[in-house]
Amino acid sequence: MKNIILIRHAKSSWEFPIPDKERELTNNGIKRAIEVANNSIPYIVSSATIWCSSAKRTLLTANIFFKIWNFDTNKLNVKEDLYTFDCSELEVIVKSCPNQCEFLILFGHNGAITDFVNKFGNKYISNVPTSGMVSINFDTSCWSEVTKGIIQTIIFPTKN
Repeated sequence: MKNIILIRHAKSSWEFPIPDKERELTNNGIKRAIEVANNSIPYIVSSATIWCSSAKRTLLTANIFFKIWNFDTNKLNVKEDLYTFDCSELEVIVKSCPNQCEFLILFGHNGAITDFVNKFGNKYISNVPTSGMVSINFDTSCWSEVTKGIIQTIIFPTKN
């Protein structure tokens, strides 16, 4: 059995003309990330492998979750190739996960996350919102063989 939790980065700001990878989180984005992180605690496994995009907004989101989960940031593996918006690229990354990893938490970007959830999950989700979290279980012992899985948990921030 393999389990993946996909977390979309928190809402980021377009206020300043800076490169996309350098965008900061908005105050509302931080609040929503805190909300989802708190609600996700019962579903998190401390032995998980955790991968994160190299974009600043994704790293900031992961740090919020880590503080709430009481995880050491040394557990965070930054992967440059997770800075992708493409489901096919995300699929290649997930399928490259070492098989000794049973539980993978991934902080990334849309449309890759929503498309991945819809390709590999058993429920249609029109959009995984910023700070949204979706957990999928796969009945396989090999990441390279994941196909259709079962969505176990969906945690989206409340709108305020």
